[in-house]
Amino acid sequence: MLSASFSFTSSAEVRSQKHKIEELVPSLIIVYASPLFFENDDWFLALREISPNIVGCSTAGEISSDQVHADSIVILTIKLEYGSDIAIHTSTLANMQASFDTGMALSQKIDPQGLKGVYTLAPGLAVNGSAVINGLTSLLPSHVKLSGGLAGDNASFGRTFVISPEGISENTVVAVCFYGENLTFGYGAYGGWRSFGPSRSVTKANENLLFQLDDVPALTIYKDYLGDYASDLPANGLLFPLEVVGKDQKGTGLIRTILGIDEDTNSLILAGDVVESEYVRLMHASTDDLIDGAQLAVANALSNPKSTHSSPRVNKAHHSLALVTSCVGRKLVMGDRVEEELECIKEQLPQNTNIAGFYSYGEICPFDNKSQSKLYNQTLSMTLIQEIAP
Repeated sequence: MLSASFSFTSSAEVRSQKHKIEELVPSLIIVYASPLFFENDDWFLALREISPNIVGCSTAGEISSDQVHADSIVILTIKLEYGSDIAIHTSTLANMQASFDTGMALSQKIDPQGLKGVYTLAPGLAVNGSAVINGLTSLLPSHVKLSGGLAGDNASFGRTFVISPEGISENTVVAVCFYGENLTFGYGAYGGWRSFGPSRSVTKANENLLFQLDDVPALTIYKDYLGDYASDLPANGLLFPLEVVGKDQKGTGLIRTILGIDEDTNSLILAGDVVESEYVRLMHASTDDLIDGAQLAVANALSNPKSTHSSPRVNKAHHSLALVTSCVGRKLVMGDRVEEELECIKEQLPQNTNIAGFYSYGEICPFDNKSQSKLYNQTLSMTLIQEIAP
């Protein structure tokens, strides 16, 4: 497997550098782009001339190597070798309530024979990410992991976009299916946030809609906690996510971001499900905590015994690809230090690893190589892909 990444600041630049982008004769193109690039599709048409296999999404920040870009487009070209192949499938999301059915419809299109991994991108708004994942994984073999993320729009919460071979859309879920005996995948996700305050019982909820905590309207309690920060909801909700706590008062490893509020019902709209009888706690973080979390995510991804990532003697002979999805909330907390989490990632990965990704409204990944795929919020997640020569 070979890959190359490019970062541009205009559609004109994409077109003028088309000859460089197509040098690999890519099997797949992945695009992470600022919302500004979706005002026209000139760049998309130029890329589709290079390969029909193109996917991507709008972002809250673009990642290339150890750099975070703003108002740019990052283009990743991937060339598979040694008999590996891909298939791309899409499904249309009619509304948030149809999230599970949309995921299941997508799963029904996927051939499980020889499937090694699935990379999926979905809208970041008007979606229940947990339900999409549950539907998508419902028909997949248990050993096949799902990773990817929810599109962003620079914390404007207005419109997000997903790119597929069919075009650019606000309501498409796309899945890239990887096939080939020589492909290996490594997965890792970690947050680094700290909980504070009391645990509160989820007394009324419906999937990703949180109505009551301790029989009190959830939005009322949340605003009380935030104080002056409440005036800038839902954007400031990215700074204060909720930790999901089990009945035993132990953390479940899940964090839920507030994607929106409903003043009429005094409720919170979350990026993923919460269940009545669970508990939640408010969270906050420091930059150092989040960088520590990024290091743990990489350690989890490198732990796959079937890959050669963990063997320095073998790593030099193989080209690796790291697809990174990090939450926009982390970016807001870290501010000018945001690139430090990418620098620590780069230091731990083999030197021949190409790093690309985006800041998202939700991260799709297993916690580690032994876990099942879930929707995370406020985490950094990583998918390490390697194609080993036979």
